Amino acid sequence: MVAKRALALALITAVLFGGTFVAAKAGLEYFPPLLFVALRFDVATVGLVAFAVATHSRAALRPRTWGDLAGILATGIFAIGLANALLFVGQQYATSAVGAIVFGLNPILTPVLAAGLLADERLSRRGVVGLALGLVGVALVVDPDPATLFAGGVGKLLLFGGAASGALGSVLIRRADSTLSSTARTAWGLPFGAALTHLLSLSAGESVAAVTWSQEALLALGYVGLFAGAVAYITYFELIDVAGAVRANLVFYVTPAVATLGGWALLGETVSVLTFAGFLTIFAGFAVLGSESIDVRRLLERVAPTAADVRPAGAARFDHGSDAVGFDGSDD
Repeated sequence: MVAKRALALALITAVLFGGTFVAAKAGLEYFPPLLFVALRFDVATVGLVAFAVATHSRAALRPRTWGDLAGILATGIFAIGLANALLFVGQQYATSAVGAIVFGLNPILTPVLAAGLLADERLSRRGVVGLALGLVGVALVVDPDPATLFAGGVGKLLLFGGAASGALGSVLIRRADSTLSSTARTAWGLPFGAALTHLLSLSAGESVAAVTWSQEALLALGYVGLFAGAVAYITYFELIDVAGAVRANLVFYVTPAVATLGGWALLGETVSVLTFAGFLTIFAGFAVLGSESIDVRRLLERVAPTAADVRPAGAARFDHGSDAVGFDGSDD
């Protein structure tokens, strides 16, 4: 039941987060980037706080320990606030697909951070192989050729910073060992994320007067605020509690596929051969990392039974640990 629940949470989170890159790219035509993030958190805060108040008792919503406070700050500042600020600013310089893939470095960074901060989530040898494949894939996507360094290179670095912030936030949430539910913790954390991004927006000289209000702008804001905001945050942070930071962040390997399809269908974006190759390499890294939970030996035994399991009827059986040898276990 836990596995099915985790899978359902992962699929919902991946689809909703994947759509974020498409909606962000579309919405940046009408909003300054940091103000777009701040307004997104305003909308998400209203929706999530209303949901939390309706579904939780007052006692369940009240922070009681230092771990609760640490989890709230990790959620609001790193996992939500700074990660999305860097994502939306960097998304100005990259397509939806490239943005999702570079931000998909999150699952590669998470095991590295978890190895130093979480005793129960260490990287195995197989994990190191998956990590290496993921890094190669991201390098292909970023395309470190000097000719392209200044053509969107800054945006890719910002996206990388967002991925690092999100990975750090998810590990710190796990480390905090909060007594609050994921919904309550996120409802408290979102206002911190909103405050941070509003301050960053003001410091960058952005203003509401620069917003071009239109039906498309409202649709983009509604999606990133409610669906990819309130709803996706509920499923994502619950997934961290259920599956752990390392496995939860594997959803960011799926979001590029969603973003690529969405960018192609809705924004007319194209994907280069190099980007596609990078995506496949990153997915290979995901497959290696995800396979750590699979007992390969037992799986092979099911697929290809041993000789002892397929012996012909009437063949002698050797009972190790005793001196009796016979067809039925007797010494006749």
